[in-house]
Amino acid sequence: MATDSDAGPLRVAVLYGGDSSEREISLASGIAVAAALTEHGHTVRALDPAQVELVDMDWRGFDVCFNALHGGRGEDGRLQTLLDSLGVPYTGSQAPASRLASNKQATKEVLLAQEIPTPAFLTVGQHESIRETLRRVAEFGYPVVVKPNSQGSSLGVGLAWEPEALECQIAESRLYEADLVVERYIAGRECTVAVLDREPLEPIEILCQGELFNYEAKYFSTATEFEASPDWPAALSQQVMSLAAKAVAAIDTRGVARVDFRITPKGQPWVLEVNTSPGMTDHSLVPLAARRAGMPMHVLCDHLVRSALAARAQA
Repeated sequence: MATDSDAGPLRVAVLYGGDSSEREISLASGIAVAAALTEHGHTVRALDPAQVELVDMDWRGFDVCFNALHGGRGEDGRLQTLLDSLGVPYTGSQAPASRLASNKQATKEVLLAQEIPTPAFLTVGQHESIRETLRRVAEFGYPVVVKPNSQGSSLGVGLAWEPEALECQIAESRLYEADLVVERYIAGRECTVAVLDREPLEPIEILCQGELFNYEAKYFSTATEFEASPDWPAALSQQVMSLAAKAVAAIDTRGVARVDFRITPKGQPWVLEVNTSPGMTDHSLVPLAARRAGMPMHVLCDHLVRSALAARAQA
């Protein structure tokens, strides 16, 4: 496999689709990435692991793989382990960081160990009775956010203000996964920071109608807006960017990642999650932040594949 990372065109395999619950979002990301790489002059072939056995591919025809899969094996370290075994350079984080970031409980434990502020939480295993969960959360305190432990795109995420709503939300969340994280709800503003090769870009504020930036708000609501120049003090932006850099360093991400925040009315940022395979459609938050930094989509995607090749050359 070629590993030349000069300025010439590359042969890129774009992985998209897959068989996770985030398949439709991944298809949109892959289509946008393939178009951007083609615009930049690369030779691109889009591959759907739900339809092609990657282990049987002849990878000698590609220089690098762009991972545009979201959720499931594309994001939890299994794909990364496979590509490593095949000697295929790929964009994004390696297997250990991918496994860690896809597990919300484990991520929060790492953040807390590094003294990075993240909301207090409880874990709810698949065998715990609803009666026991209600008892524990009553001691913990409402309101709470319920999240499937390893889902992305805010699938199955919901807010509960009282026991009846919590019971309903647990049932809803368990349609996606049995193991859950119950997290203290942080009222305030929401923002995200894209981090490119460990360098944080300027924060993007997320303005949505409801209390949570959930799946509906992310992908279907016409009322959701994004503010690339939030009207808060410059010192707060710097604080958020610094925390984002610390969070990705704690997880040991590579390439591009996205760190999501809530900021209280008093200006205290809280890290919600670290995403190692963020959305890459032409209207997603990472490309938006990159455009603000002077990197249009085709330049961003070119940078990511060349960064992947450089990382492999240095390994």
